[in-house]
Amino acid sequence: MKSRRWQRRALGRSRTAAVGTLLAFTATMLGVAAMQTGSISLPFSDVLAAVFGLSEEPRTTAVVHRIRLPRAVTALAVGACLGAAGAVFQSVSRNALGSPDIIGFTTGAATGAVAQIILFDAGAAATALWAVGGGLLAAALVYLLSLQGGLTGGYRLVLIGIGVGAVLSALNSVLLAKGDADLAAQAHLWLSGSLAARTWEHAVPVLCALVLLLPVLLVLGRSLTLMEMGDDAARALGVRVEQTRITSMAAAVGLTAVATAAVGPLAFVALAAPQLAARLTRSPAIPIGTGALMGAVLVTGADLLSQQLPVRAALPIGLMTGLVGGVYLLWLLTRSRQV
Repeated sequence: MKSRRWQRRALGRSRTAAVGTLLAFTATMLGVAAMQTGSISLPFSDVLAAVFGLSEEPRTTAVVHRIRLPRAVTALAVGACLGAAGAVFQSVSRNALGSPDIIGFTTGAATGAVAQIILFDAGAAATALWAVGGGLLAAALVYLLSLQGGLTGGYRLVLIGIGVGAVLSALNSVLLAKGDADLAAQAHLWLSGSLAARTWEHAVPVLCALVLLLPVLLVLGRSLTLMEMGDDAARALGVRVEQTRITSMAAAVGLTAVATAAVGPLAFVALAAPQLAARLTRSPAIPIGTGALMGAVLVTGADLLSQQLPVRAALPIGLMTGLVGGVYLLWLLTRSRQV
């Protein structure tokens, strides 16, 4: 009996490792393909040579290092942040809809950014900081309102998050309606979510957040998995339930806020990525690592697709993820028993 259980665990881990490797490879190849695309089409070999500093063409090196590589790195890092954060929120809420864009955290970041643009217009750096602050404040508000008996989580967290998100969305509409027309247009552009003109100033903060916060979530992954059996069962197994919940939510909110600050709100990535990863791995464990990799694949793939569409102007990536994610959400609502 123990031998069979060990074999199942070993097989599950091998499958998870294989899926993770495949997703990492796919995300990398999509990133390279995205760097080939643009007004100047570059061969695969030239892109790789430029990335590793082996290119003999100064123009190719400049295009890759100054424009396309920062954009690709930003897409990969933002997708990983959203995928990992979505896995945590779905675990804490025990609901397939418990992603940061559904329960108001992304909307809070958008409120901070829109308020800064409409009221102060202090530049891109200030917009990013206000977005992070808005996301953190929205998360704190949802958490405090969802507390019941010193505990949070479950459907209460999701419902209160949806309510807070609705209020913040209305506030965004008021700011856009009452603001200066030019500033409102600028805010609308930010709200569409875009990877255009991303530089290392956008990529580095997201990478730093990913490097610092993702390991925290990976360490807490086993405790989060045990908590899905119920708080009482998790406590009996030695898990500090509320401490684990608060720490994991704080790290996930940080990832969401920094990612949103870098590119604007990207709909449905945090919702779909962990669920797709879980379907591939078929593992009962929380798909934090594989969810992050799947998020990187989704965002990078959406960026590549948006550049390949037969239109004159590239479609903002936020609209692309919203279009694809909306179809996925409809499928989820009609097929899942959890919602």
